[in-house]
Amino acid sequence: MDRFDLFVFILELVSIGSFGVSGALIAIKKQMDPFGVMIVAATTAVGGGIIRDCVLGIHPPKSFHYPAYALLAAGFALVTFFHEYRRAKKHTGHQAFSGRIIDKVMFWLDTVGLAIYTMVGVSTGFEVGNTAKDDWFLLIFVGVITGVGGGVCRDIMTQNPPYIFVKHFYASPCIVGSIICLVLWEPVGRIPAMLIGTAVIMILRWFAAHFRWNLPHVPASLYTVPPVCEHRGEVSEERKVKREERR
Repeated sequence: MDRFDLFVFILELVSIGSFGVSGALIAIKKQMDPFGVMIVAATTAVGGGIIRDCVLGIHPPKSFHYPAYALLAAGFALVTFFHEYRRAKKHTGHQAFSGRIIDKVMFWLDTVGLAIYTMVGVSTGFEVGNTAKDDWFLLIFVGVITGVGGGVCRDIMTQNPPYIFVKHFYASPCIVGSIICLVLWEPVGRIPAMLIGTAVIMILRWFAAHFRWNLPHVPASLYTVPPVCEHRGEVSEERKVKREERR
């Protein structure tokens, strides 16, 4: 294992831990049992990589060749579950069980995993099949799908709207980070390019959360009848009935 492979391996371990714990916390909030928590955590940690490998034609995906990744995520999930279980046993009910601290921890765990896995995806795209730099669309795509794929699977399994579609910047920083990594890959080297891309994604995610950046969307209220209008409608219908009775 050369220096670059060791670097990528360490990044993967960090992202697996980050995604494993964040997936476990969301599953715990959904009142899942330990088995469910481990499944959600493992899916969050390796789901994006499995999708990436399928796109690149790696069969079976690496996660099945090296089950240590999924087992590591499951281990983090078990530790997280029993930690939260002990907290729940000691909880008095006089204050909120989870608050801003837990939310911030989940945000940074998700952000770290997202940024690192995106760079690992770009790196894998370069390595597999000697993908040329000219295949920029493929490299950006596998980078983004590696970063967000596990989170999408997690949200579907926990019956939440996928975070990628509704919260702040999510996929957009991955696209920017992937492009920067590709541009810097040859001029500054592989490792610096991946570190810079990781930092860019994390900074953009922090800016998006801090300044509440969101992509534009159409308000859902436009497609629902306001309660006042419904009430007025009911009143008018009642009046019509009374008028008919008087006649």
